[in-house]
Amino acid sequence: MYCFVPELNFGTMAIKKQYLKSKPVCKVTFSVPADEAKTVAVVGDFNKWNPKGSGLKKLKDGTFKGTFELPVENTYEFRYLIDGNYTNDAEADRFQWNEYAGTENAVLEV
Repeated sequence: MYCFVPELNFGTMAIKKQYLKSKPVCKVTFSVPADEAKTVAVVGDFNKWNPKGSGLKKLKDGTFKGTFELPVENTYEFRYLIDGNYTNDAEADRFQWNEYAGTENAVLEV
């Protein structure tokens, strides 16, 4: 059975990467403008698709933001979980079909 869930449309999302010289990790900052949202989390390969501990903090301007340290030389499939609905980041490095999810996931390359 196939269930269609429409993509939600939010303002311009952003992904910022900062590579550390002292260790093989990249600090990745995710920004999601979602004024009306109550909760936003980033889930993906790097956290076993578990929203616990991956919630983004809501700022005064309505943007949700969070930074994660990810091991370099990897690619990660991910999506945002906004009030229980999955959505991709249009600013992702690329997109990849995921057979299990039956949809395209955003891909982050670090």
